[in-house]
Amino acid sequence: MTIINRLEPALVWKHFATLCAIPRPSKKEAALRRRLAEWAAGLGLAVTTDAAGNLLIRKPASPGMEDRPGVILQAHLDMVCQANRGITHDFAKDPIRAVERDGWLISEQTTLGADNGIGVALALAVLEDGTLAHPALEVLLTVDEEVGMGGAHGLQPGVLTGKRMLNLDTEEWGEFYLGCAGGCDVAIGRHCRTEAVPDGYEVCRLSVSGLLGGHSGVDIHLGRGNANKLLVRLLRRLEKITDLRLAGLSGGTARNALPREAWADVALPRQDHAAAARLTGDLQALFRNELTGVDPDVTLEFRPAAAAVTIALADQSDLLAALHAAPHGVRRMSAAFENVVETSNNLGLVALAEGTFSANLMVRSLRPSGTELLADEITSLFTLAGCQITVSGDYPGWTPNPHSALLALCRDVYAREFRAEAKVQVIHAGLECGVIGAKYPDVDTVSFGPTIRGAHAPGERVQIASVEKAWRLLKAILAEI
Repeated sequence: MTIINRLEPALVWKHFATLCAIPRPSKKEAALRRRLAEWAAGLGLAVTTDAAGNLLIRKPASPGMEDRPGVILQAHLDMVCQANRGITHDFAKDPIRAVERDGWLISEQTTLGADNGIGVALALAVLEDGTLAHPALEVLLTVDEEVGMGGAHGLQPGVLTGKRMLNLDTEEWGEFYLGCAGGCDVAIGRHCRTEAVPDGYEVCRLSVSGLLGGHSGVDIHLGRGNANKLLVRLLRRLEKITDLRLAGLSGGTARNALPREAWADVALPRQDHAAAARLTGDLQALFRNELTGVDPDVTLEFRPAAAAVTIALADQSDLLAALHAAPHGVRRMSAAFENVVETSNNLGLVALAEGTFSANLMVRSLRPSGTELLADEITSLFTLAGCQITVSGDYPGWTPNPHSALLALCRDVYAREFRAEAKVQVIHAGLECGVIGAKYPDVDTVSFGPTIRGAHAPGERVQIASVEKAWRLLKAILAEI
């Protein structure tokens, strides 16, 4: 916290230090929400918490701005919780530890929570700063954004009165976002028959680690490795040289994060272990070659393990074939927006324990038809493998409005303040703007924020200078709006 409290602008970083000190995994934001509600009430601001758990803080207009249209500032309280293997960090109680490196604030072994903690801190700083010129403000801090946008879905119509909204959940300074992808989750399940480990077989654990991971929307086009897919490739290759029996499987830790680690417990004939270990080493070399310049540190390990049962060979064949064929990565690039992904899928979570298999695939698309088509294809594939499929969590995209009056104002202010032209972009990641916009269709929305790298993965960092610029821009827009 000492490092953070030395940074400028001090008011913004003070609030980010609070967010780092109070754990805030998705669905466990209550302690932070209580702290912020008490803080805001102490400033004499109007505070409400809705049935979904969202926090709404209202601040009256500054003198002379009472007749201007109200503005909504929006960000989310929760963060994705990821830690490197071997790191003991309890996201339910331990604070985030950050260091400064070459102009960046970084959490080297865990996620930092700059997504979307910096956006929250910017909004709280606006509430506290009594010197700013601004219209009436509504600061909407939602919950549960990272695991399905539950807070935004639970927001009721008629609560917000402002007609212009600044979403502060963008991760590229110098760009205004005007649209985003929608998406859904495809959950897979199957109960498999189990059998005792055959005589003469020994159990080993095969693992994949060392991958960079990242945000399944923002980073999906980078071609980084997916630990789940690489592990399945290893298992399929081993099936060709030995009688492999699958006992357990686990990969990924968040549906919206690229899987960095995965492992499988398998039983093999005792005499085949040496050949399996050699193949594991050969595939590590192959994967490192394939991922040169993208994920060069991918590591495969083969070591002893223990298991009492495996799943039946027929069930194993169905599951591994389906996982091997399951889509991951970019399906289609947008023809309307240059260098923007239109449709993608992340095979984010897989698990097999005591015969029960589950998986989650997160589909995103700028087009509702793209989401529906890819989800249907995944459903068809796993249906052929005898699985039960549930498609849920559908959320709308944010349709771009190039004629946005708020966008024009934001671009003018940016050009005046920074003597440069801001880019206008559409993002493949999901923002809450689409969900909120469906409930408040008359609200004109623009999103911006500082530069954040590595969101949803350990080593997440935020560029310190860009936070100061975002603060300067936010103040100027509120004065002008």
